[in-house]
Amino acid sequence: MTDLKNIKVVEILLVEDSPGDVRLTVEALKEAKVANRLSVVPDGVEAMAFLRQKGPYEGAARPDIILLDLNLPRKDGREVLDEIKNDPELKQIPVVVLTTSQSEQDVLRAYDLHANCYIAKPVDFKQFMNVVKSIEDFWLTVVKLPTNE
Repeated sequence: MTDLKNIKVVEILLVEDSPGDVRLTVEALKEAKVANRLSVVPDGVEAMAFLRQKGPYEGAARPDIILLDLNLPRKDGREVLDEIKNDPELKQIPVVVLTTSQSEQDVLRAYDLHANCYIAKPVDFKQFMNVVKSIEDFWLTVVKLPTNE
């Protein structure tokens, strides 16, 4: 029997403007049985407010990992990534770029901005589930993440 008190709930921030992709991610995380608390913001401006605990996000939990779409309204994912990785308070949070773009230019730019990894979203639900499961297996099980203290 698993002692539920010792299971660490992973704080995940999903920065995604597509309601369909948000639903898919929620379903995939449920299916993968990841012990998580998922926060979702629809654009880059909201993402930075969340990360800096401003406005309605005052007191928001610091994420253990960020799943970031690139093509966002108001503030593009590339700008968000740049801000995160240049902020001494935020730069240690792993950022997984999860986007539909398979452009080599986007991949190179994301890594130039210090993304921790770049994953192109598959169109098929089963493949998407596999992607989320692989994120869970690697980032939330294998990798030692920095603590939020």
